Amino acid sequence: MGFHPGELAVQRRAGVTRDAARLSGMLGPVALTAGMAGFLSDRTFLVISGRDRSGRLWTSPLTGRPGFLEVLSDTSVAVHAEIPAGDPLRGLRTGQKIGMVTVEFATRRRVRINGTLTVSGGDLLVVEVEQAYGNCPQYIQQRVLVPNEIEGAGGDHVRHGSTLSTDDRELIRAADTFFLGTLNPERGSDASHRGGPAGFVRSAEHGLWWPDYQGNNLFNSFGNIAVNPEAALLFIDFTTGQSLQLSGTTRIEWGEPGRPGDDGHTGRIARFTLQRLVAGQVLPAREITHNPYPRNLALTD
Repeated sequence: MGFHPGELAVQRRAGVTRDAARLSGMLGPVALTAGMAGFLSDRTFLVISGRDRSGRLWTSPLTGRPGFLEVLSDTSVAVHAEIPAGDPLRGLRTGQKIGMVTVEFATRRRVRINGTLTVSGGDLLVVEVEQAYGNCPQYIQQRVLVPNEIEGAGGDHVRHGSTLSTDDRELIRAADTFFLGTLNPERGSDASHRGGPAGFVRSAEHGLWWPDYQGNNLFNSFGNIAVNPEAALLFIDFTTGQSLQLSGTTRIEWGEPGRPGDDGHTGRIARFTLQRLVAGQVLPAREITHNPYPRNLALTD
């Protein structure tokens, strides 16, 4: 498939075109290997990004026992989990291109999968895979998650709105991890992991912003944002399972590297404008151990 124009434009501006070209093979034709199948079959946590029935982009978490992710063939993956009541992606429409990322927090490993949703119903999603590749362990906070039974789970306790509450802002301020959903009009949705020290996502009057860190130079997410500002953020309090899902738009702000707030010294800051939110969905898992990524960058004023 190669890089699309948005990715190429951001790579050029960041001055990493040659570095990115060396990794272009990651975007080639998909063949899910036995190693990839084994990794997926052991996972218990997944994030998906796609459009709801009104066409709005959201990013949602799913959990299950090992085996809930199943490689059906060289190019198809099944997710044996039901999107819960109250989640904005409940009733996810087939035919759309969705993004997924699964993370093994304990070993700091992750895999991104993009493809077309062909089956969506009950506790089964099936995706015809177009891209699948691993990402580096950078900024993944090490945590161990265990299943957590939830009393009174469901859509009755979910809050819909367009304004962050005090509790929402506190959850964001304490977060060392969030997930970012973006969408390219031709390639479809993508889901990615973002991590840093607690507080690396800042809260502003009308939205949020965070610094971009050095990564693999592919700029999948920023490349999508360069051509389409739609974005969806997912924050999770891993000690309680409480989640916060945000949908809106994001723009890339380029400036002098190292300016206030540019913790990664890349010159890039992402600014998110909130349009809609869903709060109160509880993940049926909780962390029992947590170790920050050892090379988290220091926050700058």
